[in-house]
Amino acid sequence: MARDLVLLAAVTLLSAFQQSHFAWLVGRSRIKHKVMPPAVTGAPEFERTFRAQQNCAEFYPIFLTALWIAGWFFNQGKHFFFDVFLSPSSRLTGFYLNLVVLTCLVALGGAGIFNSFLDEYLDFSIGKKLRRLF
Repeated sequence: MARDLVLLAAVTLLSAFQQSHFAWLVGRSRIKHKVMPPAVTGAPEFERTFRAQQNCAEFYPIFLTALWIAGWFFNQGKHFFFDVFLSPSSRLTGFYLNLVVLTCLVALGGAGIFNSFLDEYLDFSIGKKLRRLF
């Protein structure tokens, strides 16, 4: 069983390091632009760095939940990574990419749960039926 979770655990650990790195970048930006906590406004460069880190932190619980559900019930070999864009012109692109990835993970997780439910309680597996067809 642990062998089946290795990729999920690795992606989870990497994402935790990524979140830590983003927090470190905010701290560095605070020092550079002399923005003392708890203030969250200051130089535009600091505000962009802070907002990018906050966007990632806001979606992180959704990402982890969707990642584990999709990985457990669908396919652990296919996971997506995305970068945080700090420039104002590319921020929306990163946000929409994030939403697409999260939507896919939630959909794959839901499909996997639905298939597991059918297989467990109704003795009907969509995956087995599709493998026979192809």
